[in-house]
Amino acid sequence: PVSQVVLSRQYGSEGRFTFTSHTPGEHQICLHSNSTRMALFAGGKLRVHLDIQVGEHTNNYPEIAAKDKLTELQLRARQLLDQVEQIQKEQNYQRVR
Repeated sequence: PVSQVVLSRQYGSEGRFTFTSHTPGEHQICLHSNSTRMALFAGGKLRVHLDIQVGEHTNNYPEIAAKDKLTELQLRARQLLDQVEQIQKEQNYQRVR
């Protein structure tokens, strides 16, 4: 997205979130701390753990199977459909580039 904020959130000292972009293209991630205590105790340093997962690997299939009561065959079909969808998204992204 061209200089557009897609997601803006505030968290406490710990936070976790999931975000899915429906806009193809390059994205930037900007983080900042508004805590003055961090600067005093950590000598001005802040540690951030950032785990980015993309594609069908972001789905927790055992959890999906349990929640939707899927058989092994149904779960495998769901995984394959997700892979096809991911391939289509990648192809669309390549066309836009």
